[in-house]
Amino acid sequence: MSPIGKTQPTGTAGLRDSVLGRDLSFLLARANALTLAAANAALAQHGLKARSYSVLALAADDVRPTQRELAEFLRLDPSQVVALVDELEKRQLVERRTDPADRRANVLVVTDTGRALFARAQESAHAVELGLLAAVTPQDHERLAELLRLLAFPT
Repeated sequence: MSPIGKTQPTGTAGLRDSVLGRDLSFLLARANALTLAAANAALAQHGLKARSYSVLALAADDVRPTQRELAEFLRLDPSQVVALVDELEKRQLVERRTDPADRRANVLVVTDTGRALFARAQESAHAVELGLLAAVTPQDHERLAELLRLLAFPT
């Protein structure tokens, strides 16, 4: 019996209806884990994982980020970004180029090969997103994205 005298459901339904199943931090973490697992599985056919895809996506978007900017934006340790960029560069998907605004820094630029791979990988990632959000209306999908942007980029 629960503290208020009601019998709690058992099994998966009981867990889903538990206090943790109503905790926003847990729900965000669980959704993230499910999304990452599905994305990594889909991106594997392109030789990518979510993190390397993220770096390639930013390079393909022509924002020319520095490695420091990548680390801050992706919330990764700079050494992790170096390893990701090294691997993408080894595959000739990106290049490091001197930042014209600060010759001490390098910016990341996508290659033609990288842009082509990103286009294919983006299709796979989008298909995963649609599959995971199949039960969500397009309006709720956009609202969810708006709310997550508010959390991810507080002002």
